[in-house]
Amino acid sequence: MVAIENMVENIRYKSQILARTNKIDSAVSATGVVGFTAGLLMALILIVVPVLLVG
Repeated sequence: MVAIENMVENIRYKSQILARTNKIDSAVSATGVVGFTAGLLMALILIVVPVLLVG
């Protein structure tokens, strides 16, 4: 019985890690477009503003 209980505990642990990984992957995928847009806007601001101030 101990061997079966250890196997069940091991499977439970691995399934929890898999579920957590899937949740993180879903969150990153869902916010990827927002992060890309924010990064693009910041890059444009950091490039355009100094050019306007100098020129």
